[in-house]
Amino acid sequence: PGMPCHEIVGTIIESKTDEIREGQRCIVLPTRGTGGMVEYITQVPERIIPVPDWGPIDEWMMCQHSGTVLFSAKHWGNPAGKRIAVLGQGGIGLSFTMLAEKQGAQQVIGIDLLDYRLEKSRDLGATDTVNPDKDNLIEALEEITGGEGVDVVVDASGDPAGLETCIHAVKRHGTILGFSLTGSEGKRASFVHSDWMRKAVSIIPTQIAGTDRPTSEIREMVALKERGWMDPGLLKSHTLTFDDAQMAYDMYTNHSEGVIKVSVSIPG
Repeated sequence: PGMPCHEIVGTIIESKTDEIREGQRCIVLPTRGTGGMVEYITQVPERIIPVPDWGPIDEWMMCQHSGTVLFSAKHWGNPAGKRIAVLGQGGIGLSFTMLAEKQGAQQVIGIDLLDYRLEKSRDLGATDTVNPDKDNLIEALEEITGGEGVDVVVDASGDPAGLETCIHAVKRHGTILGFSLTGSEGKRASFVHSDWMRKAVSIIPTQIAGTDRPTSEIREMVALKERGWMDPGLLKSHTLTFDDAQMAYDMYTNHSEGVIKVSVSIPG
């Protein structure tokens, strides 16, 4: 639902501020418009995040992606000892999986309809995975948790039905973190009101873009990657040139070639 290629990294060509030097590699948060499908972009310093000069630049770009997840994950409190399930194991969901594992969750359960994503989920720290196309999700969660239930369920599905699934999946008095953007403004996500009330579930919407500090957790994620605590670069599955941009869109649309995150380099 975001503009295409809204995750951008590049090198500063010209700077009119002492905060950002020319030649500095940076993540840039674009304003509404073309996103990253341009040779050059202008932006204010407040929407620019410097990254180190070492390592593949497109792997640092993934810190923008995972930084938004770090903002959201701060709302699940101390995850130590908790059972956390993540609905959707695309790039966002996998970032939640990585964070939950790094922060000491007792169980991290990746949920997705695509088996290749579940394999990636296990590689990145999930203790268990479920494909609801193959197994009854609620029964599987009961078995995985030994009947204890799931403390936190993250909706990273990008599907309007995701919230209702989370209400069914979470334990009584549990917490749902809403991350999904499900499409155009006015799109409705429905659920059975009595199910929510009976389980007394807390639903917390989380979106860093709506805050007055949209770069804060992205900067934190850059620092975490720099010191080796977490590497969002592991989410990159393909590196393509601008000439192959259509291939990137096709892979993403069709969920082919094991696609997770595609880096597209723009000549300039």
